[in-house]
Amino acid sequence: MSDAHARLLAYLRQRRELGESEFVLDGVSVEEAYRVLAQRATPPSAPPPSGGRPASAGVADTRSIPVPPDSASRRAAAEAAKDGDWREALKAIDAAPAAPAARAKAPAARPVVRPEETAVEAPMASAEGVVPAALASRSTAPVPPQDATYRIEVGAGAPGSGLTDLASLDAVASAIARCGACALGATARNHVPGEGNPLARFVVVGEAPGETEDELGRPFVGKSGELLNKILEAIGFKREDVFICNVLKHRPPGNRNPTPAEVAACRPFLLRQLEILQPRIILALGTFAAQTLLETDSPIGKLRGLEHRYHGIPLVATYHPAALLRNPNWKRPAWEDVQLARRIFDRP
Repeated sequence: MSDAHARLLAYLRQRRELGESEFVLDGVSVEEAYRVLAQRATPPSAPPPSGGRPASAGVADTRSIPVPPDSASRRAAAEAAKDGDWREALKAIDAAPAAPAARAKAPAARPVVRPEETAVEAPMASAEGVVPAALASRSTAPVPPQDATYRIEVGAGAPGSGLTDLASLDAVASAIARCGACALGATARNHVPGEGNPLARFVVVGEAPGETEDELGRPFVGKSGELLNKILEAIGFKREDVFICNVLKHRPPGNRNPTPAEVAACRPFLLRQLEILQPRIILALGTFAAQTLLETDSPIGKLRGLEHRYHGIPLVATYHPAALLRNPNWKRPAWEDVQLARRIFDRP
């Protein structure tokens, strides 16, 4: 098996372990691509057309690419495989299921932005890249039906913070500054209540402040904050149009994982912020934020791409911007998620 095929198989295993059902580079089903590429290729029984090269030319028997049905595709797949380009080899195979109706039955089917529909391979093509603003118009498409099996609903009604005496976001921020419900306030430099438009209906929730956030008292600053700003701009929002906050309002020492007690101490403040803002959509960034809000241990790969509910508020989970900087392969699914969030926001 060539290095290119080994890398593709490793990539598909990773996507499947994360709960993905789409091969996002080419819109090919993960299971279909994995099944096709994992099997050994066998030469066709029929002889090649007169003057054509044998069907197996350029492709060793141990390669994990099946032989395409026509000679032109055979030659294209062979040349692509010989060059080590598994993306082109996969396209030449035509590995996608033949019947469109079969694809429509997939339980986690999601709209995929095809590479040929955009000028870039992925919406955030590099750590500094961003989708052209014109692509945000795609977000006006209807929100696809959801499979109830994968949806999570937390809380039957509106958030019940118990902090109704805090009448504004500024009042909540002042209460957070005085909070002694856990030890984090004593070790943090600053409290980080969140920031943004007090009338925002689009709320972004992350995990906890990091070192730079703790120093400045602001959420999502630094490189991950810059990428978040560009993601928001790609769906038609400026940072000041939305409200950005975290589950935790103080930084855990050394950026360690928050404890359940710390989460419980901060939860009323987040709930009160949501009571005041009454958002149309919550965008949960990262595994911790998504799992905490949805009260689940499911991986982010299974939570993303769907509309969940948090105390009656639609919630979409996606990868944290810091994770996108480490793993560019997640930028396209993250782009799909924020488009879904925008469509829900625009929904009547």
